[in-house]
Amino acid sequence: MNQKVRGYIGTYTKGDSKGIYSFNLDTENATISEPSLVAELENPTYLTISDDNNYLFAVKKEGSQGGAAAYSINHQSGEVQFINSQLEEGASPCHISVNQGNNLVVTANYHKGTVDLYTVDSNNGSILSLVSSAQLEGTGPNQERQEKPHTHYSGFTPDEKYVVVVDLGIDKILTYAINNESLVEVQRFSVKPGSGPRHIEFHPNGKIAYVMTELSSEVIVLSYNGDHGQFTELQAISTIPSSFTENNQGAAIHVSSDGQFVYVSNRGHNSIAVFKINQDSGKLTFLEHTSTEGDWPRDFMLDPSERFLVLANQETHNIVLYKRDESTGKLTLTDSSLAVPYPVCVKFLKD
Repeated sequence: MNQKVRGYIGTYTKGDSKGIYSFNLDTENATISEPSLVAELENPTYLTISDDNNYLFAVKKEGSQGGAAAYSINHQSGEVQFINSQLEEGASPCHISVNQGNNLVVTANYHKGTVDLYTVDSNNGSILSLVSSAQLEGTGPNQERQEKPHTHYSGFTPDEKYVVVVDLGIDKILTYAINNESLVEVQRFSVKPGSGPRHIEFHPNGKIAYVMTELSSEVIVLSYNGDHGQFTELQAISTIPSSFTENNQGAAIHVSSDGQFVYVSNRGHNSIAVFKINQDSGKLTFLEHTSTEGDWPRDFMLDPSERFLVLANQETHNIVLYKRDESTGKLTLTDSSLAVPYPVCVKFLKD
């Protein structure tokens, strides 16, 4: 197994941050290398990498416009080369995903309340055009955060039959089919009002999904009917202790590839919560909280071996490395923590 694993970090470009940074994880010595700037662009807060490791796609802001940018990845050096971008007037997206065939990209736009579909040339990674945009409508009970739609996630279902969209502002999870390069809504599922759902991740079996809520700090466990793109709630479980009464906002959620554990990050409580998955029901049991060793943790990622986890603390400008016990799911802090300005998202090249 490769002892050096390449990772990329998306950031807010304020303070000293200039764009996308890269680092190496040394799995033999449990260390991460000093991050280096590989792409200079404005607010590449979220990244995604094609399954073949050839292309990196990032959300992008440029002046009064926002959209998506494409880069090719040099497998030897880890450097990235700008290919092109597609920009529209208005705020930039907050999330981006690419399908397995590397011919479709979807973005979620928090400020606009839209999900946008782009076509991609799978031969060279260039983003061809914005072909469909779905505008969400509605409000939620939280007057400060749910005054309008705030689309926070868009990605493909495991079989890539549908695009699933999570909207914090209207407490809904929507499922879209892609017909003739157009997004067509087929289902919508409402979570508890005021929950503020943020991100979703599927169990490897494709029949269960886990949603992290930002406003209520919960994981919502859903059964998923892949034939119809339909969700049904099974459980909601808190990600913070009942004794914690200060401000907390749920952030990222990821599932281990063996389908045994769920990990989430808590901003405010500044912790990673770990849950054990019941293999019969898909429901969760809380295992532990681990300190993020910093303030306002955003996204994190398990490395390809899943023996390590790297987390980004936005407000203390650091990424932190943990060892992960594959049998218990629990995390152990290492000595490896490095400075990165306003980090948001961590992605690894795949094995």
